[in-house]
Amino acid sequence: MAALDRSLISPLPLFQGLAPDEQSEILRDARSSRYAKDSTIFAQEAEAHSFFVLIAGHIRVVRTTPDGQQVIARYISEGEIFGVAAALGRTTYPASAVAAVDCVVLAWPNALWPDLYRRFPVFGAATYRTVGSRLQETQTRVVEMSTEQVEQRVAHALLRLVNQTGRKTDSGIEIDFPISRQHIAEMTGTTLHTVSRLLSKWEENGIIVSGRQRVTVKDAHRLVVLAETGKRTDRHRSPRMANSSSTRKSPSST
Repeated sequence: MAALDRSLISPLPLFQGLAPDEQSEILRDARSSRYAKDSTIFAQEAEAHSFFVLIAGHIRVVRTTPDGQQVIARYISEGEIFGVAAALGRTTYPASAVAAVDCVVLAWPNALWPDLYRRFPVFGAATYRTVGSRLQETQTRVVEMSTEQVEQRVAHALLRLVNQTGRKTDSGIEIDFPISRQHIAEMTGTTLHTVSRLLSKWEENGIIVSGRQRVTVKDAHRLVVLAETGKRTDRHRSPRMANSSSTRKSPSST
């Protein structure tokens, strides 16, 4: 098999701070693979045989609950490391990775992780920072699911995707990969019907443009207001107002 070109990884933040010969040494044990849209790179609870870096495309990280419900935990963007079960002290993958579009990934045998981490501490530290950031994001989403109304959760989800993958267009900031309303429902613990109703309302109000598996945010400021309104309302609500709304149903975490 031909050696992989170091230019595949040299621009990526994950490999910054490594000398060219160190980058080449890390790349020596990698293999390159292509995955078609909607194909599975690895499955939840399968043996963690490899860890990966996404070179091109976008990947959905999907968690299936014991009752069979699918939850999209996050999206992986180009240049990110994923599937590093060993960094979490696991021997199996905690979730599935599915290609959101056609993807190119680099894969390393999982057995190499302890040696790479020891020999290249800059690479190891960057990986653990990524893992820590994702755990923090997961905690934030748990709080959102338990304390926020559905409208806020959907607004926060769109804002995260815009910040992560947003691409400026004449219409606004487009989420730069196909995403369906069902996917947004699975990200926010709600139903397809609810997401469709919200996005249709926001489109009528000029906040977004929603096409076939494409979402463009036209007015990010108003979307931020939608995401934060409940927090401001709760913070400034008087005791009398709080008592008067005590019969309102609590936000669903499902």
